[in-house]
Amino acid sequence: MQKFYKVFLILFIVFIAINLYALDWQSEVLSEDNLKFVFSIASAVIGLILLFVLNTWSKIGVKK
Repeated sequence: MQKFYKVFLILFIVFIAINLYALDWQSEVLSEDNLKFVFSIASAVIGLILLFVLNTWSKIGVKK
């Protein structure tokens, strides 16, 4: 994995961790107060998926 991808991997994991910490676990997950954190977690997970897809695509074109 290239350094560029590693930076974003760490960044997305930190975003997910911060938003999981900020969730109010006493109320419903999809309540109005928690919804912004849930959307942020979802976007970070989508970013992680795209990160691994881009990393895989970058390895396909490289010949050893």
